[in-house]
Amino acid sequence: MTEQPAPENPEGDEPIKQRKNGLYPAVSAELADNMKSGWADTELHDLRPIPQAAETARRRAELSARFPGERLVIPAGNLKTRSNDTEYGFRASTEYVYLTGDQTQDGVLVLEPTGEQGHEATIHLLPRSNRENGEFWLDGQGELWVGRRHSLTEAERLLGVPARDVRELAGTLAEATGPVRVVRGHDAGVETALTDKVTAERDEELRVFISEQRLVKDGFEIAELQKAVDSTVRGFEDVVKVLDKAEATSERYIEGTFFLRARVEGNDIGYGSICAAGPHATTLHWVRNDGPVRSGDLLLLDAGVETNTLYTADVTRTLPINGTYTELQRKIYDAVYEAQEAGIAAVKPGAKYRDFHDAAQRVLAEKLVEWGLVEGPVERVLELGLQRRWTLHGTGHMLGLDVHDCAVARTETYVDGVLEPGMVLTVEPGLYFQADDLTVPEEYRGVGVRIEDDILVTEDGNRNLSAALPRTSADVEAWMAGLKG
Repeated sequence: MTEQPAPENPEGDEPIKQRKNGLYPAVSAELADNMKSGWADTELHDLRPIPQAAETARRRAELSARFPGERLVIPAGNLKTRSNDTEYGFRASTEYVYLTGDQTQDGVLVLEPTGEQGHEATIHLLPRSNRENGEFWLDGQGELWVGRRHSLTEAERLLGVPARDVRELAGTLAEATGPVRVVRGHDAGVETALTDKVTAERDEELRVFISEQRLVKDGFEIAELQKAVDSTVRGFEDVVKVLDKAEATSERYIEGTFFLRARVEGNDIGYGSICAAGPHATTLHWVRNDGPVRSGDLLLLDAGVETNTLYTADVTRTLPINGTYTELQRKIYDAVYEAQEAGIAAVKPGAKYRDFHDAAQRVLAEKLVEWGLVEGPVERVLELGLQRRWTLHGTGHMLGLDVHDCAVARTETYVDGVLEPGMVLTVEPGLYFQADDLTVPEEYRGVGVRIEDDILVTEDGNRNLSAALPRTSADVEAWMAGLKG
């Protein structure tokens, strides 16, 4: 990684931040003048609106109707420092992406009220890097360092929203009058400019509404989720093909293999991949991925590709590393499969959201009683939640731009709500027998199994978006054998 020069800033309006200990202490007037000219015009004139432009306009209209007469401010967020002068890869806030389709750091969407009804939307962005003051080649975020930005005119054509220079926004917001709401937690500068104009309670209402908007997916979103799932299926196939290399190294080989698929076909992984071999499978969010991969153990792989529009899949399979389940592994796996089947069957329009969880938990409780691991009857086990020692988590969650989508929606519209066509959720029961659990026979200890699929609620039931990945124990074994040749 190269070091940027430490510049002077001839003819610039603001000083450009210098790096301490840079090899170039100054920029000569001659070099500064040379760098201003001799560059081709790169403005893009043939741009078309992004595919979701019509959908983002509809979403903004819904938001406008909910908060008439109020100024609404939705920031993308800023870069976050990883260490010293390096930053984490930027990921725009979900609310901003949902309403604009843009993923630009420092961007801010503002809906200005046009009266008692209606709003005028404006997106505030960083314009192209300044070539007169040398910003484009001297500043750490200049275009020669991090890449070309769209001009404001280009952004308007792509997003279908008027665009302005975001560097002027703080002053405008500070002078704003009338009711204002902002999505908090993403842009400290924006929040500071509005500090005497907003309240936490009113701002939370805005955030909650946008979260609930996302409960039902539109056609664009469903297509993107299917794309994410399809890439994820290929990523799982990639992993099976290299399990021998993972045995020779560690879980990190699995992590890296899936990540390659995610970066080639999408933007990234949607969340930290869980590549849990052996007893690590009993840790729900095992993302260290630094353990051994051993023949005879199970691999719990929970991973999802995130598309270039930031929609993520979330799929889990528990695979026999050598290709064949042992008798006990098969018994536990088949019990989880049966529970998942019951859960998926309960996903349909008009059903309570909790129904699929209750259906899956009942099956698992029945198995635990049948195996003598907990004293029945089953109704007692469920009433007291005794199965949770080994089932641990809820059976699913909404899925979309966030892996745990719509997380701040009100309880009455989410977990106490009713399923509608267009909702997408995971169904993911599991059984986890910790390595130090003395309440189960020794052969159970260190075995963890989860099966997870992404389910779309349809008009007449549901559709498994990840059905291309085998689920029964027999089908998994046959699939693995075919991939290994």
